[in-house]
Amino acid sequence: MDQITAILDRLLALHPMQIDLSLDRMHRLLEALGHPERRLPPVIHVAGTNGKGSVTATMRAILEAAGQRCHVYTSPHLVRFNERIRMGGNGGFIDDPRLIAALDRCERANDGNPITFFEITTAAALLLFAEEPADVLLLEVGLGGRLDATNVIDTPLVSVITSISHDHEKFLGNTLTEIAGEKAAIIKSGCPSVSAPQVDEVTRVIDRAAARAKSRLGRFGEEFTAMADNGRMVFQDEDGLLDLPLPALPGDHQILNAGVAIAALKAARLLPEADVIAQGLKAVRWPGRLHLLRHGPLFDKCPDGAEVWVDGGHNPGAALTIATYMGELEEKSPRPLYMISAMLTTKDPIGFFRAFEGLVRHVGTVPVNSTNAARDPFELADFARTAGLEATPFDSLDLALADIRACAARDGEPPRILICGSLYLVGDVLAANGTLPR
Repeated sequence: MDQITAILDRLLALHPMQIDLSLDRMHRLLEALGHPERRLPPVIHVAGTNGKGSVTATMRAILEAAGQRCHVYTSPHLVRFNERIRMGGNGGFIDDPRLIAALDRCERANDGNPITFFEITTAAALLLFAEEPADVLLLEVGLGGRLDATNVIDTPLVSVITSISHDHEKFLGNTLTEIAGEKAAIIKSGCPSVSAPQVDEVTRVIDRAAARAKSRLGRFGEEFTAMADNGRMVFQDEDGLLDLPLPALPGDHQILNAGVAIAALKAARLLPEADVIAQGLKAVRWPGRLHLLRHGPLFDKCPDGAEVWVDGGHNPGAALTIATYMGELEEKSPRPLYMISAMLTTKDPIGFFRAFEGLVRHVGTVPVNSTNAARDPFELADFARTAGLEATPFDSLDLALADIRACAARDGEPPRILICGSLYLVGDVLAANGTLPR
């Protein structure tokens, strides 16, 4: 066991619950650390159910194309914890020595008091961000917003709300109105805000939150929009049109996410010239989301000629986005589509699988090596069948791939393989394939 893993294991044991939403413990620890949250670079705060990572990655790519130094905080990680903390000095993930030092300082300052893993590791990230200069901090909410450990920023440059749908109902509420209320709580008094397209009940909640905070709200489809046009992307707002290349991230939904990112940077007064925006859109990367594998040890276990996609989406809204993209691929280049899936016990598997009815030939359900919170493959296969899909449980990812190889050999067609349902599963896949995020 390496030193970082040993420290993280100790921090996990500081609270009996992995999730216990409150800001009291966070404020106590930040005070003990000398209030690093008050010494941060200017902050863009991002909440939402789906699209947070893509919007954040797009903003980072544009800002870095403009020569800006960006600290970035995202979660969860795929392979290594260091992925959560990207430092603006060189744009790379935090190195082990500085991460160990920050975690150690937080552990000592906490002095054994109850605190969740996300809270104490977020405090470590804020400590690191406060002590190294940068032009901007892109700060992604972990869960919800109102009581999330990141919600200790009083005056963000802009608060960004990406697409809101059902997820984490146990903690955020059973209705979209309740969930939206939790996420819209990152909108702060007098600070601008930007929202992705939302269903009507969510829009009403965000509108009210912005009005109460006297926040100037930019809404996709109202104050700004973005669309594909003849192989290009057009961004439009009250100031006119920007003719841009399509973002490098695959899927039409990434045009929407890029539009939100551009609107957020404009609201924050950080948007560069159009040619620099174009450079950023062409350079943006976000591993594990409609991620096409092209080579590697795990890829080599797939049938010859197979097309292999991985995506960490894990709720019905994300499933619809993934299924839409798979459907578009099917129209352009028909192949039999096989799914390999794992999901955590806190997710809605039937809602997830229903998006793929009539599109997926077969689902192989597998365990996850990196967490014990995943559903049993036999149980998950039953949920897939309830959603109208053919499904078989397997004891490992390798066995599920072997089954697809056998089907491809029998049918004589190179398949399209989609590995999805959990970021933990994607992390396992990328690690096994040697495709480490960077």
